[in-house]
Amino acid sequence: MIVRNCSGGIVFIGDKVLIVCNDKEEWGFPKGAVKTDSDLSLSDFARGRVKVETDVDAKVIAPCGKTNYEYYSISRRKPVHNNISWFVMEAASEACRAFPESGTVGCKFVEIAKALDEITYSQDKSLLMMAYQKYRESIKD
Repeated sequence: MIVRNCSGGIVFIGDKVLIVCNDKEEWGFPKGAVKTDSDLSLSDFARGRVKVETDVDAKVIAPCGKTNYEYYSISRRKPVHNNISWFVMEAASEACRAFPESGTVGCKFVEIAKALDEITYSQDKSLLMMAYQKYRESIKD
């Protein structure tokens, strides 16, 4: 089994969140595998991944826990286990664009309720609710 450490961002602007669509038509959040030789912190890597996938320049507000999942990689002919460290982020603008070469075929900022309808996996829906609560607490201060 291949085990990968990944990092990603849940990016808010007001009451909207950034969601991305991959080439399998699955909606979620920008994330990527951290290279073992990377000297970036997980939060810096996540911020960079958001930028690479969506052209959104976001600032990191707080860590938001971890998720993990497994799948079978047909190209590698092995199971893959992803451990993802998540970060709550804030953007200054809703402008975004997808970069298919990075694996993102669509991206948009949507209201939280709409995101909950569109996000593919229940684990990501739960993550969104926790991240949104952290985001709302951070902007009260």
